Amino acid sequence: MAVNRTENGLLLNIILQPKAGKDQIVGLYGDELKITITAPPIDGKANAHLLKFLSKQFKVAKTQIELRKGELSRHKQVLFLLPNKFPKLF
Repeated sequence: MAVNRTENGLLLNIILQPKAGKDQIVGLYGDELKITITAPPIDGKANAHLLKFLSKQFKVAKTQIELRKGELSRHKQVLFLLPNKFPKLF
């Protein structure tokens, strides 16, 4: 499942497409949420850009978002600590 609630917040399973034309939440892709970002997958730039993009979408501070799994993979797991807003995903 792409989105799971935990006692700490919201856990997202993401498939990331770096170096895309624009930053956007595309939609479901199997059991993951597909997100495209413009940053290249070099030296952690894609991960940093993803967290910044998600912090704006969910209106939370970057300190409230943790990359739990997938630092070097397109398949990532991100934990949002008590988000203030859930963006329209579809």
